[in-house]
Amino acid sequence: MTSAFADRIVEAARRWIATPYRHQASLKGVGCDCLGLVRGVWREIYGAEPELPPAYQPDWAERSGDDRLRDAARRYFGAEIAGAEMRPGDLMLFCWRPDLPAKHVGILSASDRFIHAYEQATVIESALVPSWRRRIAGIFRFPEKV
Repeated sequence: MTSAFADRIVEAARRWIATPYRHQASLKGVGCDCLGLVRGVWREIYGAEPELPPAYQPDWAERSGDDRLRDAARRYFGAEIAGAEMRPGDLMLFCWRPDLPAKHVGILSASDRFIHAYEQATVIESALVPSWRRRIAGIFRFPEKV
């Protein structure tokens, strides 16, 4: 990914900051959850979404046991990349424990920061502190062309 393209991803994500948290929503300034944030950035960069997610509970990944976030990321972003190759503009999946599927997603905005929709709050830019780094379950690069 070129740095100019990565900058577009980060800028698009930053425009969602302060959007209230709303489960399954994806409207900038109105409401979104973590997946809705990524869906909104995707629409801004590429146009229409490749698919709409099915209805899900806030804890859907833990109940089903399926790793639907990772499966969708592989379908639309391609192969996972190594943590050492992570750079701003990349999609990060998080899981709460190593034996659980990914349940949260954010976009790396700097080497030590990421943008995500924080439950019961808003879209924020957070420090990528050790407690978040430990929970990284996968890293994907936005494709320059779809």
